[in-house]
Amino acid sequence: MLLLSLLVAFTLFSPTPFVRSHYNWSPSSSSTTSSSNFQSEWRPARATYYAAADPRDVVGGACGYGDLERNGYGKATAGLSTVLFDKGQICGACYEVRCVEDLRWCIPGTSIIVTATNFCAPNYGFDLDGGGHCNPPNAHFVLPIEAFEKIAIWKASNMPIQYRRIKCRKEGGVRFTIGGSGIFLSVLISNVAGSGDIVAAKVKGSRTGWLPMGRNWGQNWHINADLKNQPLSFEMTSGDGATLTSFNVAPKNWNFGQTFEGKQFGS
Repeated sequence: MLLLSLLVAFTLFSPTPFVRSHYNWSPSSSSTTSSSNFQSEWRPARATYYAAADPRDVVGGACGYGDLERNGYGKATAGLSTVLFDKGQICGACYEVRCVEDLRWCIPGTSIIVTATNFCAPNYGFDLDGGGHCNPPNAHFVLPIEAFEKIAIWKASNMPIQYRRIKCRKEGGVRFTIGGSGIFLSVLISNVAGSGDIVAAKVKGSRTGWLPMGRNWGQNWHINADLKNQPLSFEMTSGDGATLTSFNVAPKNWNFGQTFEGKQFGS
């Protein structure tokens, strides 16, 4: 089974040290969404794994997060099938996953928390129960073997599981990786707590008002605007409706390829 990797972003979002900026924070009243209100019901799905030597997810896959190890996601990640991936809008969401129904292979009383970082592409050459695990309408998770083995014996291979959406908990603030060139500005938004996913983003220079950005793919947002030599502020809306505004995240002398850290949802 192949996970979709979008190679165009590799040059735009190579891993770089991030900078904690000086900022002001302006949360909306909805930014205090509680974990109990956000948590969804358990739902059925299936899960498979890929081996540690498989490089398919090292560079972040279809969400564009770059090197998952260096950027704080580690092995607690998942590729999602079409019905769950929602054309990349779900990137960054967190799920609790547990093995069910198979006493031979499940590890009792265990669960894992993973972040959606990749897409498991459908394979219409196989039926749903064969190699087409990620074909619609299947709900399917593809996990690193290190995560899979926390809930099931590896010999189980394609396991029945249950999953539920939960609130993400992250260390540090939201990170903004600036890519592009010239007047094309592309921003990867990562390390998002709360709902984890971003549904709208705006950027503001010191000589502009708030400019809406469009989703390029995954959690990569873009705009055509000349914002060089201006400090940059960002406003984001997460999937649960919370809004976070961080002023002057990037200083006036920012450069393409740099990563800056702002405030965090719920902090």
